[in-house]
Amino acid sequence: MIANDLHRFVYYCKKIQPQTQEDIQQFFEGVIVFPYDKELLLQAYLFLNIKNLFPDCYELLLFEKSPIADYTDLGKCDFVYLTSRGNLFLIETKFIDTEATGATERKRRNKHRNKVFEQVITLKNRFSEYWDIKLDQLECGVFTTDSEVDWRGNDMNVITRSIAIDQLEKWRKTYRRIN
Repeated sequence: MIANDLHRFVYYCKKIQPQTQEDIQQFFEGVIVFPYDKELLLQAYLFLNIKNLFPDCYELLLFEKSPIADYTDLGKCDFVYLTSRGNLFLIETKFIDTEATGATERKRRNKHRNKVFEQVITLKNRFSEYWDIKLDQLECGVFTTDSEVDWRGNDMNVITRSIAIDQLEKWRKTYRRIN
């Protein structure tokens, strides 16, 4: 059973993101064919493999929209899912170039690792405050191309998943033949 404030939020999502799951799937399948943006390709992989990565995710409510009445200055969430338990699951994605070398690249990767966690935790708190949703009804996840983030979520109550860049590219090339 969805709590009243969560129900209000779900209604809001359906109003501002009226696309069906099928429409969103078609969009992401187009991204696979013409991968003009690495972050979008990562998001396509997440969307099309959500049950394997985050099994509790049941229905996509928002994609790349602000959960706070269109105040994008307060942040937008990459994905907001309704879970099978009736909670919200916020997922932030980040394409982190793990193939680049050198001190500057290591520094950049670390900055990206920290930022993706900061984003999802901040959004969780803003969700809770703005929509009056209890923190225990909000779950968080991070999905990147960097396996180094896998252990970082433990202390922050954030579920982390990753895919290597070469595996992502291999998946992209074989996706059409499989489906």
